[in-house]
Amino acid sequence: MPTTASTLLNPLSGPLRRGRAAAMVERNLFIYRHTWFVLAAEVFEPLLYLLAFGVGMGLLINGVPGLHDTAVTYPQFVAPALLATAAMNGAMNETTFNMFGKLKTDHTYESILTTPMTVRLVAFGEVWWALLRGFIVATGFLAVVSAFGLAHSAWILLALPGALLTGYAFASIGLLVVTYLRTFQDFQLIQLVMLPMFLFATTFYPLTVYPRPIQLLVQVLPLYHSIELIRQPFLGTPGPQLLISAVYLAALGTAALALAVRRLGATLRR
Repeated sequence: MPTTASTLLNPLSGPLRRGRAAAMVERNLFIYRHTWFVLAAEVFEPLLYLLAFGVGMGLLINGVPGLHDTAVTYPQFVAPALLATAAMNGAMNETTFNMFGKLKTDHTYESILTTPMTVRLVAFGEVWWALLRGFIVATGFLAVVSAFGLAHSAWILLALPGALLTGYAFASIGLLVVTYLRTFQDFQLIQLVMLPMFLFATTFYPLTVYPRPIQLLVQVLPLYHSIELIRQPFLGTPGPQLLISAVYLAALGTAALALAVRRLGATLRR
């Protein structure tokens, strides 16, 4: 059945006509109301990594070399990194895979922009929704690892705003990236960047295992700062690095979002 403006906008035609960024969140909530199992699957993926690497390899490792607190077990070290990764993937999947379909296949935004909604409001709304999605995934994973007994500090509550900031940064980056994609094959280029970053941004071992030049390179990666923002409170050792990582992610997300709005407007005018 061909997609029409009425089928895309109802039952949210009122909010969209009023031109609110929150209307995009409402629209996505309405669409996802029967497919929340997708978010459950995104919790399941980092859980598999935790079981395979955190628990499996953790049985072979007594403590984590390079940490001041030698009492930290390997599963405790890996869990917050996987939580940051869950927030990253949850947000970025929304503004890359899902938005690409809306842009190139369904032409969803062409219909939405016939209302008072602007490109800026659409972009902000999609980032808010992606941020919410990443936050839901991260919260679900945090509940799971807490049930496993890996969380021992009240500082762990700071991991949730850390997940929000991670979602914001990567949702904005994803929104910028999707404006450059031409076909579904281009998603392989995203994986070419995301997979090495996941493996080497201190997800499975501390920064100290690298030579100094590699450490400097790792410290530029946004996932490294996301992991630091969540790992420190998770382990009960918050420090000044939290502020540095928070400012880094906020600045990166804001810059990416500003450029993405311009790019998205140009893409939709073609």
